Amino acid sequence: MSHKPVRASWNFIREAIITLLMALLVTQCSGPDVPSIGTGLTMRQASELSQPALHCIQQPYPYKPGHVLTSDKDVLPPREQHPAFYGCFDWHSSVHGHWTLVKLLKSFPELPEGEEIRQKLSQNLTTGNLKKETAFFYSEGNKTFERTYGWAWLLKLALEMASWDDPLGKELYQNLKPLADSLVRKYIGFLEILPYPIRVGEHTNTAFGLALAWDYAHFTNHNQLTGMIEQRSRYFYFGDSGCPVDWEPSGFDFISPCLMEADLMSRILDEREFRTWLKKFLPGIMEPDQFKLSPARVTDRSDPKIVHLDGLNLSRAWNLFHISSKLKGQYPHLTDLAWLHLNASMPHIASGHYEGEHWLASFAVYAQFSQFD
Repeated sequence: MSHKPVRASWNFIREAIITLLMALLVTQCSGPDVPSIGTGLTMRQASELSQPALHCIQQPYPYKPGHVLTSDKDVLPPREQHPAFYGCFDWHSSVHGHWTLVKLLKSFPELPEGEEIRQKLSQNLTTGNLKKETAFFYSEGNKTFERTYGWAWLLKLALEMASWDDPLGKELYQNLKPLADSLVRKYIGFLEILPYPIRVGEHTNTAFGLALAWDYAHFTNHNQLTGMIEQRSRYFYFGDSGCPVDWEPSGFDFISPCLMEADLMSRILDEREFRTWLKKFLPGIMEPDQFKLSPARVTDRSDPKIVHLDGLNLSRAWNLFHISSKLKGQYPHLTDLAWLHLNASMPHIASGHYEGEHWLASFAVYAQFSQFD
């Protein structure tokens, strides 16, 4: 395949991605590419995984707005309403589409699509565009917009920018930082009033949001946010026991309530405390003959909710990689389960249906890199 920036039809791109994803199911790279240390991906694979986000971050339609209309003046095209994050079907998917491109370009500076990625990032993430995005979060009726899923992904993007040793990365982080700072303040205010955790398997899951926010706060030494997340995580989850993981998944899950909570607590607790907590929270998880977890079965990838289950398999994979890492890799069945789930949905990211294609590559990239966190 040519390593020129992809200008071909989306069908051609899709076929190429399917080829890549099948290649990811084997242990050894079958081609001339050698996996990059710390990524598990080859240059070719990274190139193909960049395509869905590269294709959609400047595609304004189809689009699902998530804001409250207070008058006719609020009815605007996506590009005017959200000049930075108007693509990829919805706001949060656009944000993590940008994250995917930054993550891959950071890890593969010679990525064939690198120049195109840089151009699109520069066009979207301008000071003016991000100023409008920040103002939107304070507009009438929209103070809780994207709480907390989109907030968490924005902080994930900001972390990727803050840790990118690249002139463009430094510039874009400064552009993005006012929005990140604003959402940090919103996060702290929300945690001060949230009486109970939200334990669903979709966007509002509290543990998911706290995990990504913790990573940003920890990297940037934001002690107030770090302290708040630790305090509330212990308050919400430390007394939990016997999480019914065998009740999962629910029909539309893309997050495992049980495993996501364990993933968060692997960040909050030290190793000894985490081991004690985990044995109580998920009894039998350290016993390969007791902890059985089958990948979710996806029956219709054209359905925007049913295809969530592919995301569940990918997020379970990163949960299990993180949990295993916290336990020093002493329980290899956890990594085996992670790969089982990863491999179950990787071949289906390029399904031919935009319902999943606009976001699943981000989950795949996050899962791939999580084995090295």
